[in-house]
Amino acid sequence: MPERPDYPVQLVQPDGRRVLDPEHAALVADVGPQQLRALYEDMVVTRRIDIEGTALQRQGQLGLWAPLLGQEAAQVGSAHALHPDDYVFCSYREGAVAYCRGVPPTELTRLWRGVAHHCWDPHAVNMTNPNIVVGSQGLHATGYAFAAHLDGAEIATIAYFGDGASSQGDIAEAFGFAASWSAPVVFFCQNNHWAISEPVRVQSATPIARRAYGYGMPGVQVDGNDVLAVLAVTRQAVARARSGGGPSFIEALTYRMGPHTTADDPTRYRSAAETEQWARRDPIDRVRRLLEREGHWDQAFELLVAEHADEVARQVRTATIDLPDPAPTELFDHVYATPHPLITEQRREYTEYLTGDPDESSARPEGVPQ
Repeated sequence: MPERPDYPVQLVQPDGRRVLDPEHAALVADVGPQQLRALYEDMVVTRRIDIEGTALQRQGQLGLWAPLLGQEAAQVGSAHALHPDDYVFCSYREGAVAYCRGVPPTELTRLWRGVAHHCWDPHAVNMTNPNIVVGSQGLHATGYAFAAHLDGAEIATIAYFGDGASSQGDIAEAFGFAASWSAPVVFFCQNNHWAISEPVRVQSATPIARRAYGYGMPGVQVDGNDVLAVLAVTRQAVARARSGGGPSFIEALTYRMGPHTTADDPTRYRSAAETEQWARRDPIDRVRRLLEREGHWDQAFELLVAEHADEVARQVRTATIDLPDPAPTELFDHVYATPHPLITEQRREYTEYLTGDPDESSARPEGVPQ
């Protein structure tokens, strides 16, 4: 293993100039003007969805929202590297990954609205729903990957998590098992520099990518605001997993421009100067400048993308506000994969409570309120 990580992989500088890196450029040599435009459009649309989600929460239409502002390149670039049969295990911030996997934007807010246990059908897009238990998705991805390997399926799984989650025991256990058993999993750390109010320096005294070496798997740092570089390194890791090469670790260096969630106030723990510095590395602006430099940008395309983004945001807003309240007994749906007698009994008792069944009322012990 190298004594220290190389400089983060970068293929496009913030001003739009390409970086000479023959090894990684070869991995995205097929990405021409149309594909680059498609990456740009996905980033713009997902940012617009994210801004709408924040606005909906501020207006009382959502209970909570976890913004991804500033992390579009890390999510869109990695998502475009996946095959349809690969399986995604996310945290709670991967709205852009979900969009790229084919989740209808109108389903992205159901959980956050509080009307369902989930947002989308995971089987339809091979991606789990938002996971609030920090780090547990690393174990889930590893177990699924190893089981798929035992079944002979040549797929990869990918586990998304943040720099804060890298300090969780679940992630360490996932690393150990995946490396020992060559599970075909890609660990994708979005190092956005802040685990709520704690800076990344308190998570690790060295680059997080170095942790991979101790487990015997390759680790790479990538400029997480460079969509082409992220696409390249993720393609490399996915190909390794699908071909039986085992797990890989990617540390995408990016920045959370907004709050950790809408319940957070980042001005209490970080400076405006730091945020402004990262704003100059905006991932969307970088792709636009690249397109401009190479003569693939025009106002008609800009207008088309903006109109598409606004229309998707309008659909998200309308669908969110129009979401019906669920029936109370839906609380018991999808708790177990198969019928369970305990859940059946709980549903019966709760239904009797709601309907005011006289037999149920008379059966209450003395002193229990009606």
